[in-house]
Formats: sequence, C-alpha cells, structure tokens
Amino acid sequence: MAAKPVDRVPRHIAIVMDGNGRWAKQRLRPRSFGHHAGQKAVREAVEFCLRRGVASLTLFAFSSENWQRPATEVSALMELFLKALDREVDELHGNGVRIRFIGNLDAFAPELRNRMLAAMERTAGNTALNMNVAVNYGGRWDIAHAARLAAEAVARGEFGPGDIDEKRLHDYTCLADQPPLDLFIRTGGERRVSNFLLWQIAYAELYFTDTLWPDVDQACLAEALDDYARRERRYGRTGEQVTS
Repeated sequence: MAAKPVDRVPRHIAIVMDGNGRWAKQRLRPRSFGHHAGQKAVREAVEFCLRRGVASLTLFAFSSENWQRPATEVSALMELFLKALDREVDELHGNGVRIRFIGNLDAFAPELRNRMLAAMERTAGNTALNMNVAVNYGGRWDIAHAARLAAEAVARGEFGPGDIDEKRLHDYTCLADQPPLDLFIRTGGERRVSNFLLWQIAYAELYFTDTLWPDVDQACLAEALDDYARRERRYGRTGEQVTS
C-alpha cells in the first residue's frame, strides 16, 4: 500500500541558504548583517528536522567559488564561523546532533580548521540528526576527489580499474555513509543547483522558494515537505508500478 502524503518524510534534506546579502541590502545594511541573521534560520532548520525525524540535513554554507567574493565579506564569514562554533556546538551536542564539515578543509586557517575538527570529534557519537555543513565545497570537487581516492586504491592493489562502477565511486564521496538525498531546497529565488551535491542530486526532488534565507522559518520548511509529499517518485518506473 502506498504511503499517505503525510507519511512521506524525506530522510535527507539539502539546502542552499541563498539570499542573505539581498536581505541585508533591503534593510540598507552590510552583507555581513544578513549572514548573521541567517543563523536563526539555521537553528530553525535544525529544530524542524529534529521534530520531523529527518536523518540528515546538509547545508551549503560556503562554496569553493565563494573565495571570489570581496575579501571583507570572506573575512566576516570566517569570523562568523568561529563564533558560531563556539556558541552553537554545546546546544547541538545536547540535542544529539552529529556535526560534519564536508569540503576541502585544508584551505582554512589552522584555528578554524582545528575548531571544525574538534566539533566533529565531540559530536561523532550522536544519532538524532546528521548535520553536514558544506564549506569550501563543490559538487565537481566531490566527484573528482572521489575519483582520486579510488585511483589511489587501485594503485595500492585493492581492486582493479575495471572494478570501478557507480557503487564503488559513490563509496568515496563525502556523504556515502548517509541516506540518499531526497529533497533539495534552494531559497532566495534562484533556480539552479550551483555546483552543490551534483552526484547526490541525481534522483532528489528539487524545491525552489523566493523566500530569502533569513526569513525561512518552520512554516516555510513545512511547505517544502508538503510539496515533496505530493510528488510521485518513480526512479525510472511507471506510475502504475509505484502505486501497486
């Protein structure tokens, strides 16, 4: 029997948190003001996922392309990361949230990188929610990195080149140990994926909203889940096969 729409809760949600800068501009404030305001929406998303029983939440915080932004904005973002880690980790840990930073962490200053690693180590045993924060991350980087790891395994003699298939390569991607991505949300009105989770997005449902990220609340997220629940996920099958 097919599940009722209300029962269709995605196991894994990814969000492109877009619109902080425009939100600040509308208020005649600097872009950093919008990034600060966006932290409230992150807390809303985490609380929402905990309440709904979502297993994994992946947030696009800083892409590999974001280094091209003005140096003052990048510096403000780095400072915001540091302060957020100091302020939020205790509460996240207390709520059973496992924190993971995905992306090329080598590009960050040692102080910030060490705090990221410490947060991951401290929360590694938590099981209520996987919170993946993508920093200096790109979907093409993820695939290339996985291919390099697989090539290194071939060089070590662990398996042959002919053994590399989709399943084998998937095992080397950043989120290989977590549920497949079910729902991709982008806020802020843009209709593109912007090099985020390109491998994982293959069969995800895409949801776009004009709401700027700092204005996203649990009601907005509930609308996304209601839309998701109404969709028929066929994975190459016919509608008749799904319903039967």
